[in-house]
Amino acid sequence: MSGIVIIDDDALMRSLLAEWLTADGYRVCGGQSEPAPHAELVIADVFMPRHLGVELLRAARAAYPGVPIIAISGHFRPGVRSAGPAAEALGVARVIAKPFAREAFLDVVRSVVGTPQRGDAADKPG
Repeated sequence: MSGIVIIDDDALMRSLLAEWLTADGYRVCGGQSEPAPHAELVIADVFMPRHLGVELLRAARAAYPGVPIIAISGHFRPGVRSAGPAAEALGVARVIAKPFAREAFLDVVRSVVGTPQRGDAADKPG
């Protein structure tokens, strides 16, 4: 079963993003210490200094080859276009500057993986 992987060293941020995603019908899987075998998207907090962020993205690409990545960071300029030059420079599908609103975050996720299929595992108890 595929899902979304969140890589962020801040447990509260991971929890908030997971809550937003599952409330919108997405399945969150894997994460910091447990790679998910079938991820459809990786959301990674890119921290600075820059070289550490680039290393994190390389590690995410190696762990999830071919899976699109959304990079989030408090170091991106507010108002940066999610699919513009910053995303291209980092080699990711989209970027999001922190802080961001719930709906703006979900809009970017939807632009990469589409809307979740209702009736998926996200909606089933278990």
